[in-house]
Amino acid sequence: MKGSLRWRLLVGTLAWVAITLAVAGWGLAALFREHVMAQWQAQLVQQLDQLSGALDWVDGQPRLGAMAGDARLSTPLSGWYWQIDRLGTQPQAAIARSRSLWDQTLALPAALGKTTGDKVLHLSDAQGHALLAVARTLELPDAGAPPLLVTVAGDEALVAQPIARFTHLLWITLAILAAGLLLAVALQLQLALRPLALLRRRLAAVRAGASGQLPGQFPQELQPLVAEFNHVLAENAEMVQRARAQAGNLAHAVNTPLAIIANAAEQDDSALALLVREQVQSARRQVDWHLARARAAAAVRATGLATPVLEPLQALVRTMQRLYADRGLRFELADGVPPAQFRGEAQDLYEMLGNLLDNAGKWARSCVRVAVRSEGDQLVFTIDDDGPGIPEAERQRMFERGVQLGDVRSDTQGARGGAGLGLDIVRSLAQTYGGEVHAGIAPLGGLRMCLSLPAST
Repeated sequence: MKGSLRWRLLVGTLAWVAITLAVAGWGLAALFREHVMAQWQAQLVQQLDQLSGALDWVDGQPRLGAMAGDARLSTPLSGWYWQIDRLGTQPQAAIARSRSLWDQTLALPAALGKTTGDKVLHLSDAQGHALLAVARTLELPDAGAPPLLVTVAGDEALVAQPIARFTHLLWITLAILAAGLLLAVALQLQLALRPLALLRRRLAAVRAGASGQLPGQFPQELQPLVAEFNHVLAENAEMVQRARAQAGNLAHAVNTPLAIIANAAEQDDSALALLVREQVQSARRQVDWHLARARAAAAVRATGLATPVLEPLQALVRTMQRLYADRGLRFELADGVPPAQFRGEAQDLYEMLGNLLDNAGKWARSCVRVAVRSEGDQLVFTIDDDGPGIPEAERQRMFERGVQLGDVRSDTQGARGGAGLGLDIVRSLAQTYGGEVHAGIAPLGGLRMCLSLPAST
C-alpha cells in the first residue's frame, strides 16, 4: 500500500472509529428505543390496572367507578384510548369506550378472547396510525357478569418523536466525538512521527555529505537506532580512512623505487635507458590510474564528504597558467561560480579537473575557459579551448584506455606526450561518483569537455 505512514494511520483510524461509533450508535439507539417502549408499555399496563380495578357490572352494563383521570382519555383522538368488549356466548365489541375514541372503535383480533394474561398488540386506528395496545380478559365477581376484554392503547407517534430526537442528538454527539478523536489521533501522530521526520532529514544530510553523524536528541524509542546508525557511520569513516592511508602507502611504496629507477636511467642515453624511462612513466600512470579508482570507490562509500569547488578551480587555473606560460596561453575562470560543494574527495576533484585542463592546454592555441554551474543535484564543469577540436565520430574513443589525444585530434602540432590514461581516469572517477564526462564543440571553436559530478547539499 502506497502513501505516507501518517495518512495510512489516519485512514485506518478513521475507518475503525467510524465502524466502532456506528455500532455503538446503533446499539444505544436500539437500547433507548427499547427502554422508552418498555416505559410506555408500563404506563399502558398501569392504566389498564386502574381501569380493571374501577370496573363493575351493573344492570347488564359495565360501569366505571372512581379512578385517576387522564385528560388524554377525554380528548377526542388524543392518541390515548381504552375500550371494553363483551365475550362469552353473546360477544359484543366496544360495549364501552373512552371519549377519546370519538366515533371509532379498536379492531381487535377475533381469537384474542381465548388468551389469558395481558396481551401486547400492535393495532391501527381509522386514520392508519400505529397503536400499541395491552389487552386483558376479566372475570367480574358480579352476578351475571360475562367475561370482558379490557384494552388500553396509545399512539406510537407519542413516543416516536422523542426517540427520533434522541437518535438525532445521539448521532450529532457521536459525530462530534469522532471528529475529536480523529483530531486527537492526528495530533498524536504529528507528535509521534516528528522525530522520524527529523531522523529522515538528518539521514539525508549524511547522504548529501553535509554531516558525518546523526546529531541531536531523539525519543527513547529511537535513540538506540540512532546510536547504531552513528556507530556504523563511524566505522565506515574509519574504514575509508584506512583505505586512503593504505592507498597512500602503496603509492609511496611503488613510486619510490620507480623514482630511483628513473633517476638512474636519466644518467644514461642508451636504448635500454630510454626503454626504462618510458616503462617507468607508463608504470607511474598505471599506478595513478588504479589508485585513483580505488580511492574514489572508498570515498563513494564514505559519508559527510563535501569539497568546495571554487578554491580547487582557482588553484588549478593558476597552476596551468604558470605551466603553459611559455606558450602564452590564457586560462580563464568564468564569473559566477556558485558556492557549491562536490560530494567527494578533494584529491579526486583535483585529479579530474587537472587532467581536463591539462589536455585542453596541450591543444589550445591561445585560450582555455573554465565555467561551472549547478543543475539540480549535479555540478556541471565545462572546459573550452580554441584548438582544432575533435571529429564527432572520434569523441567517444578519446576516453578509451591507452588512446592518446594525438590519435584522435590532429593539427600541425602533432601528438602530445602521455600514456593515454588521463581521460580514462577522469571517466572512471566520474562514473564511480555517479557522474559522467563527454565531449562537444566549444564556443571558442575547439573542444568542450563537460564533467558532471554530484553536488553536496
